[in-house]
Amino acid sequence: MKKLTFLAIFLLSTYLSISQDQLTLAFSDSYAKEKSGKYADAVTSLKAYYDEKSYEINLRLGWLTYLQGQFSESLGYYNKAVELMPYAIEPRLGVALPASALGNWDMVIAQYNKILSIDPNNTLTLYRMGLISYEKKEYQQAYKYFEKIVNLYPFDHDSLLMFAWANLKLGKTREAKILFNKTLLYNPDDASAKEGLALIK
Repeated sequence: MKKLTFLAIFLLSTYLSISQDQLTLAFSDSYAKEKSGKYADAVTSLKAYYDEKSYEINLRLGWLTYLQGQFSESLGYYNKAVELMPYAIEPRLGVALPASALGNWDMVIAQYNKILSIDPNNTLTLYRMGLISYEKKEYQQAYKYFEKIVNLYPFDHDSLLMFAWANLKLGKTREAKILFNKTLLYNPDDASAKEGLALIK
């Protein structure tokens, strides 16, 4: 009985090892094909080993189908990855890609808010929410997002620049001037920062 059990475990481990090797090769092949711009072939490489319970495969297929412009299919894979790992941030960032391409900003914002509930200091999400708020002319809300990033990363160029513009839109010209000048310390040729300073003078 013990010998049979040992044999079964050995055979199972060998099977899993072979499967893992095949899956690794499939991922490797998909990366190579993606690099060559052959997105459909990259998808085919992985679909041969598709397992709906595989977080990694669903995440990767979400990305590859997004690159192909198959946004609804991409959403399906990314949402499956979210179901499998509900506290993971990367699949939620993934969902935002096809959702924004489809113009579904409510879905994008819902994902970003969920990310911030998991990780309140996720700077990428804070920045994107800041941009969305700024584009919607919700300058006070944009101010809050950009302020939080600048408090965490005081010399981050993009956040400094947008925080400066949010300040300017709110009539905080003294603060905006300081921030635009800080932006120029990072990039002395920044046209947007120079434009903002010109509006203050």
